[in-house]
Amino acid sequence: MLVDFSARLTHWQRTHGRNHLPWIGKSAYEVWLSEVMLQQTQVATVLPYYARFLARFPTVQTLAAAPIDEVTALWAGLGYYSRARNLHHAAQAVVAQFSGVFPSDTAQLQTLKGIGPSTAAAVSSLAYQQRAAIMDGNVKRVIARHAGIVGWPGDAAVLKKLYVAAEQRLSQEASPSEAHRRHTQGLMDLGATVCHTKTPQCAACPVVADCAAFAAQSTSRMPASRPKKVVPQHLRHALVLHTSNAVWLERRPATGLWSGLLSLPEAVNEAALQTLVTGLVTGLGTQTPWQPWVVHRLKHTFTHYQLHWTVWGVAVEEAFSLPAPWQRVAFADLSHVGVPSAVRKVLG
Repeated sequence: MLVDFSARLTHWQRTHGRNHLPWIGKSAYEVWLSEVMLQQTQVATVLPYYARFLARFPTVQTLAAAPIDEVTALWAGLGYYSRARNLHHAAQAVVAQFSGVFPSDTAQLQTLKGIGPSTAAAVSSLAYQQRAAIMDGNVKRVIARHAGIVGWPGDAAVLKKLYVAAEQRLSQEASPSEAHRRHTQGLMDLGATVCHTKTPQCAACPVVADCAAFAAQSTSRMPASRPKKVVPQHLRHALVLHTSNAVWLERRPATGLWSGLLSLPEAVNEAALQTLVTGLVTGLGTQTPWQPWVVHRLKHTFTHYQLHWTVWGVAVEEAFSLPAPWQRVAFADLSHVGVPSAVRKVLG
């Protein structure tokens, strides 16, 4: 019955799909923006960010022309900040290399920073109605269950099988068609609203008749979960070097955690933090003594580890100054610069 998998799915999508989402049927720019935001992030979280982004950057040209700090400031709270930098870089490339028009070809789309095979397929299919197989988290679950593919989708061999199965379930129509768009959207909608991780609503599924996992009563085992690992704990001491109305922040390196954002300086322990402050304060001739106090204790969870911050405050004189990569930011202006959400929690 694979020959009519796509027909059943697209028919279901017309009536039961999430056709109310603001990027449905929109331009390649709007589809691309939504796809990047939805990577590792739930729709409910994305919706207000998406609206604010489009209000400020209604076109790829306005995004490309914006300062990166303004882009990351609007991104603050969504996490995975490399997505914001890649978004900005890709927008500039679209303007410079493609005259401001996103290509429909998946290979060309993948030349843009931050666009992998699945995102390229989504833009090509959803915006240009091309025949292409996507593979986001929801789709992996739907395809794994329907095709009976066991194993963790993060494993390269398992992912390859998923792509083969996804290709087999595409419509055979080669030319651009609304059916291709609805097929792609339908897979995402089915995974989000019916084929849930823990409690799939199989009775409401349009392709349950030939679902291997349903037939074997093994939906709870497909796909397999990520192998469990011990989550590393990173202990750090952070510094709030401040005047009465401003704070000194340090530009993070171009790679690594919070790369390119303004953040609080860190040290591995209290002694190292004291050395840092002494060097900054006394080295610049200020008379401010080393009198820190703990202002915050913070636990921030990332994908691969947990960060535990002990945050210290040190007051300096209004005339205090530091060279680049340091930057003095007024507390009132923090919402307009790119800082991590963890820093906003501390300083807010």
